[in-house]
Amino acid sequence: MKAMIVGAGKLGSKLAEFLIAENIDVTVMDSSNKVLERLNEHLDVLTVVANGIDIRMMRELGISEYDLLVGSTENDETNTLICTLAKKLGCKQTIARIRNPEYMQQIDFIKAELGIDHIVNPDLATAIAMEKYLMKSYSFYTDEFASGKVQMVDFNVGDNQEFVGMRIMDLKGLDSLLITAISREGNLIIPNGSTEILKGDIIHVIGKANEIEKISGRLGEDYKTKLIRSAMILGGGNVGYYLAQRLERNKIQVTLIEQDKKRCQDLSELLDNVLIIHGDGTDIHLLEEENLSSMDAFIGVTGFDEENLLMALMAKQSGVRKSIAKISRSNYIKIIDRLKIDAAINPVYITASSILKYIRGGKVVSVSLLLGGNAEVTEIIIDKDLPCVGKKLIDLAMPKGMIIGAIVRDNDVIIPKGNTELKANDRIVVFCLSENLAGLKMFFKPKKGGLFGELWNRNKSAGKPADS
Repeated sequence: MKAMIVGAGKLGSKLAEFLIAENIDVTVMDSSNKVLERLNEHLDVLTVVANGIDIRMMRELGISEYDLLVGSTENDETNTLICTLAKKLGCKQTIARIRNPEYMQQIDFIKAELGIDHIVNPDLATAIAMEKYLMKSYSFYTDEFASGKVQMVDFNVGDNQEFVGMRIMDLKGLDSLLITAISREGNLIIPNGSTEILKGDIIHVIGKANEIEKISGRLGEDYKTKLIRSAMILGGGNVGYYLAQRLERNKIQVTLIEQDKKRCQDLSELLDNVLIIHGDGTDIHLLEEENLSSMDAFIGVTGFDEENLLMALMAKQSGVRKSIAKISRSNYIKIIDRLKIDAAINPVYITASSILKYIRGGKVVSVSLLLGGNAEVTEIIIDKDLPCVGKKLIDLAMPKGMIIGAIVRDNDVIIPKGNTELKANDRIVVFCLSENLAGLKMFFKPKKGGLFGELWNRNKSAGKPADS
């Protein structure tokens, strides 16, 4: 399979990294030679210094032989035009990054008339992720699978003696839950029964949504919180606008602080029941005047990671129950766990997850990237042609760094054991380290067709070994 990414910014670069892990031939095009030189230092991709709307260059590169083009420049209109031209020149499928709220109201028309197969909006996706977290009655970060029947949550065990120093096999009362991974000092560990839990570990637990409260009680902390009624948003860009709009619909009192006066005027016309404050959101006196300490939630969504993290931390110290920061730089991932904020959400990983789900297609229902892309949770429907059908987990010799965390069968959630048998049409939630994705793909390689079948067939036709 061949893919071209036009625009080597944060999304384009990270997406190239993930596509390479999918065994896809990647070409990255950008108008900046310096950006591409940095990319070449750590990724095995073909780089081209050119403008994405250069038809002559597209033809020289053989765009008609490409299976996919992703337009990920900073400009919505450029991405739209690039995808339209690529489709006209014979590219099989195109994906455009479009963030302008005005275009979102015409999304179906844009896709149908301009030949775009899939549109991703990082700002809207980020706002939706934040809304989902804020509307939950938990103070920990969760992710949902199987239409909400399965949840994966992150707990910091701190120095809780029920966990610290204990082997996973010795923990009691977790029969309906499964510890799928442990985050330790920025590193991710796939545990086994003999893995010992250390002080400060963050354990990633998967299980039935209604069983999650059991472990929170054992940690001795009140993870159950009241639903939020008020929220303060720092930053009036697209993410701030989308989030304020969605929270407003949930009858939450929203205060939004934005430094640009013109933007404040625009937002006041777009958001009827949101209090818009023109001012510097890093001014603690302003925040105190706007009753920061009485807020149920604080969300930092400016264009500066440092500002979002600092003010989210300050909000937490002021007594705000839920505090979230938007971050874009992956090198901050390892320090997030040490801060006392509740969640840090990265638009790049949310968008890349959406694109990976689209590319894999077929029986892949969802993809969630974790810890800076070091791992992912994939929701898959088991095809009847898979060789694992009818076999017990203990007999499958699953690849290292991979674990099946939950099975949904006939609307029932099963936390699997070694003797659990996989059946056709099971919906499984698989946790896998990114470095082991090749093993994941091989494990779910169909006898013929089915899940990932098209990808293998394309690799074969391109002269690549199917298991490379």
